Amino acid sequence: MVNLVENNPVLTEKLTPFLNFSREQWADLRKSVPLTLTEKDLQPLLGFNESLSLDEVRTIYLPLIRLLHYYIDENLRRRAVMNRFLNCSKPQVPYIIGIAGSVSVGKSTTARILQTLLSSWPEPKKVDLITTDGFLYPLSILKEKNILDKKGFPVSYDTTKLVRFLADIKSGKEKVKAPIYSHLTYDIVPDEFNIVDRPDILILEGLNVLQAPTSHHKCFVSDFVDFSIYVDADEALLKDWYIARFLKFRQSAFSDPHSYFKNYAKLSEEEAIQTAGKIWDSINGLNLKENILPTRERANLILCKGQNHAIENVKLRK
Repeated sequence: MVNLVENNPVLTEKLTPFLNFSREQWADLRKSVPLTLTEKDLQPLLGFNESLSLDEVRTIYLPLIRLLHYYIDENLRRRAVMNRFLNCSKPQVPYIIGIAGSVSVGKSTTARILQTLLSSWPEPKKVDLITTDGFLYPLSILKEKNILDKKGFPVSYDTTKLVRFLADIKSGKEKVKAPIYSHLTYDIVPDEFNIVDRPDILILEGLNVLQAPTSHHKCFVSDFVDFSIYVDADEALLKDWYIARFLKFRQSAFSDPHSYFKNYAKLSEEEAIQTAGKIWDSINGLNLKENILPTRERANLILCKGQNHAIENVKLRK
């Protein structure tokens, strides 16, 4: 029997829910969005082991800012329609942008660049940035549950607290507290919080932003996200970036006496490479394959990275 779909390139193309853009095609969509960043502004936004040029900002991020501006405007119009229908005036609630992807892919850099650009174009906006790391269970609970080696997996998050936080944000509640996570101590900072006080936009960055509801949780993070971005790269690149970052941390953060990983500072370079590779294979790579990568196709936009963290193509949901 002949498979008509497989043998018809037109039909096959229609099966994808995404429009695919090369760097050049995507850059053409920038139009008149101004570049307000300088090289000096850009440097503090970069991750520990990343280099990113202003050309990357022009080519990739300015068209994205233009697209997000349209989406946010449309969201405001829909709210106005709902208010007219209900004959009431509800408080403005933040537009939530979710950023997902693997460990070491550069989610945090993407989040910081978007926060900076969205704050100033086309007019000043209050843009807050929160990571889901703050909603990990404290180390004591992870040890009690015997899931320390599953840190970053869905089971390691206090999902109920995270969903409650987002529900409060979307209800227009003032001064909502978000726990703070320390990468130095590898734990939640006790009695310290970030306060989210009804910003125009909230950027939520984390491994689990796009994960679907489970049988235990009927409501999940993605239910509250207005626009989602998945930062993607081949696993071989991700593993290389993770090892390179581990080696840099070995010479800096790991040498801090308060660091949870201070013993790694004593490793030779060869031992550090082997250790980082094992951590990737047994934890981060496994989490990528089992829990993170399967959520990629749920995103509104996929940024596909190649060497040196440069984005090679962009996929936009139709």
